[in-house]
Amino acid sequence: MSLEPRDVERLGLSPERAAQVAALVRAVPDYPEPGVLFQDITPLLADGGALADVVRTCAQSVAGRHVDVVVGMEARGFLLGAPLAIELGVGFVPLRKAGKLPPPTERVTYDLEYGTAELEVRSATIPRGSHAVVIDDVLATGGTAAAALELVERCGAEVVDVQFLLELDGLGGRARLDGRRLTSLWGVPA
Repeated sequence: MSLEPRDVERLGLSPERAAQVAALVRAVPDYPEPGVLFQDITPLLADGGALADVVRTCAQSVAGRHVDVVVGMEARGFLLGAPLAIELGVGFVPLRKAGKLPPPTERVTYDLEYGTAELEVRSATIPRGSHAVVIDDVLATGGTAAAALELVERCGAEVVDVQFLLELDGLGGRARLDGRRLTSLWGVPA
């Protein structure tokens, strides 16, 4: 199954280069459990040129907009968010799973398919009134992303763009984030 270009070409990557970079994402059937088609971005991350192209493309999504901080969700959002922050010349703030940060923290609890989870951030690392880009690797159902946005906004920041490398079609993530400025580079057909 191949990835479908979404915003990647609109943001300046040529169709040929977009296809080359997308080909580095490996679909792994039945991982981590039967029925799941896992999208392995490790080969893309391991290719310096491809990673640089992705980061520059994500930066292009907010060209001309004021950005103070990039916020990445644990764990693969860190791998995209930190280089994006460097490209934009701003700081990076990690959103961690509960219990990974020393206090004081802000925390949000959200529902998963089989239970709940929590995200937290060190208090005051996202300054009130700042403009944030929130980034993660995959948009699926949108639960983690919605929780991340709630947490960032609870800190008093404005989210100016929500970015994903991949968007899994048919899982409702985009609808859950309705009304948000959302960038996804590639779509994964259902």
